[in-house]
Amino acid sequence: MEVTAAAIASGEAVAMMADMKKKKKLKRVMVALDESDVSLYALKWALDVFLPSMAEEAKLTIVHVQPPFESYIYTVGPVIYAKPPEIELMRKAQQEGAEKLFAQALPLCSANKVNADTLVLEGDAKDMICEATEKMEVDLLVMGSRGLGMIKRTLLGSISDYCVHHAKCPVLIVRTPKEMTTTHK
Repeated sequence: MEVTAAAIASGEAVAMMADMKKKKKLKRVMVALDESDVSLYALKWALDVFLPSMAEEAKLTIVHVQPPFESYIYTVGPVIYAKPPEIELMRKAQQEGAEKLFAQALPLCSANKVNADTLVLEGDAKDMICEATEKMEVDLLVMGSRGLGMIKRTLLGSISDYCVHHAKCPVLIVRTPKEMTTTHK
């Protein structure tokens, strides 16, 4: 069962999720976060609307996927390789970015009395999220939607759209309020 943006917009999402919970207790929920306000909104929405009614033994995992770091750069001329100190600085910056993201997310979970694990992966976000949901046997994946228009979504690709079609578990796409998405279109 896919929970789509249309279902959320029409208010059917909570009813659909309640029906899912009757059929199968949700024990593992994953929320995918990036550096956007949209993904943080999806976490807040899940904590406020959906997660309070989950079983106490349920587990929440917050996942963040970093792009793979390449130690070389292709230029018009020869290939340029990064030196070890530069590589270390870039990896440290990625790690600090993930820590900053989790520093925003974990207090929200604590405030809602939800214990959350964090997971940082490296690679293509859409593939890594789908792989993680399968390996961890996640019962539900929650993601935000940036609200890209059809042309931008076609050109840039949509991680949430990919996950809806390829994840081995139900995917809940949380649509953000219009005031958050108008700046991204």
